[in-house]
Amino acid sequence: MDVEMRVDAGEYDAPTPWADPAWRREAMAWARDAAVARGPEPRPVREWLARLRPWSVVVRIPLADGSTVWFKANPPASAFEPALTGALHAWAPGRVLVPLAVDTDRAWSLLPDGGPLLAEAVDGPRGLDGADHWEDPLRSYAALQRATVGRAGELTALGVPDLRPARLPELLDELIERTDAPAEVRAVRSRFADWCAELAVSANGAALDHSDLHEGQVFTAGGRHVFFDWGDAAVAHPFTSLLVTARVTRRRHGADAPRVLARLRDAYLEVWTGGQGRELPALRREVSLACRVGAVTRAHSWGRVFPDPAGRTVAAPREHLVRWLAELLNEPPL
Repeated sequence: MDVEMRVDAGEYDAPTPWADPAWRREAMAWARDAAVARGPEPRPVREWLARLRPWSVVVRIPLADGSTVWFKANPPASAFEPALTGALHAWAPGRVLVPLAVDTDRAWSLLPDGGPLLAEAVDGPRGLDGADHWEDPLRSYAALQRATVGRAGELTALGVPDLRPARLPELLDELIERTDAPAEVRAVRSRFADWCAELAVSANGAALDHSDLHEGQVFTAGGRHVFFDWGDAAVAHPFTSLLVTARVTRRRHGADAPRVLARLRDAYLEVWTGGQGRELPALRREVSLACRVGAVTRAHSWGRVFPDPAGRTVAAPREHLVRWLAELLNEPPL
């Protein structure tokens, strides 16, 4: 199959399997066959768009009826995503984007178009002010997470990384040595271990952490909120999910961010108070600790990129890892 098409490689100088013509032909033939088996014929290949990133290859495939499907290839370290999405659909129906077809051996998926993104609602001509746009999605996301509590064994069996708090001090040590982190980061090591120990005995237990939860990862239409792009996911303290959400909210709202963040945090925590007798002050402390240690889980996700053509692991850029580790020195965003 001729796979000449438009390509968006971004600003990243890192290997992807797209550079291999045989891989391109095989992957795009699989995507075409999977699309044809489920609906209208794809439009000519010259109208397809490949988006190449170190952590995924995504191809937008327009169909003859005007609709769109998406091919996605994950690197080996996030090859769990297709199987994870299927499991989440079984545990929390309607809350995740369900693939039309998957090849779990090759970590390929064909996905439907999920509709408008939450980011489009926020940035569109009407816009949405304050916390209004995130409150309901965060409640929905928390409900999805609660469906994964008690399933750590099932999640890790799918290949989802185990980044529960008890493991994080060891992981921090590895990151410090790999990056030759500044002395200030090394100095926080003992306090970090204390934070992790406190979170490890949390009554909330471990759950699935999306690890990159922002407005571009949520489809929203008709009051429904559908979450996708689980390649950075981990088994972790559930509240670590708020780290990226809080950072994005701070950038968006500036001086008004503390007020907005407080509303978002408490909307999210509503789902965790039900039936557990937990008081909000205790849960708010857990959010602060989880966002702080979540900097290490976020740094870990940067290693899930495609290997080089010889199959060797590609090291995550040091500046990205150091930037995330530096978050340990700051006050938590929530």
